[in-house]
Amino acid sequence: MPSMKTNRSAAKRFKLTGNGKLVRYKANKRHILTKKTTKRKRNLRQPTVTDATTVKTMKKIMPYL
Repeated sequence: MPSMKTNRSAAKRFKLTGNGKLVRYKANKRHILTKKTTKRKRNLRQPTVTDATTVKTMKKIMPYL
């Protein structure tokens, strides 16, 4: 049986924590930053735990994570 392939784009965007949770970085920090508040931009810097609905899909496309 051939080995399963990891989705490389997902592998670059998601990391696994020590407890087995998926961590991702937030969107909306690339451009059009002048209208966003400093507090909002500061919160966008922090990584966040991926929600449970996405985790099932991510584990499927990244079998060796």
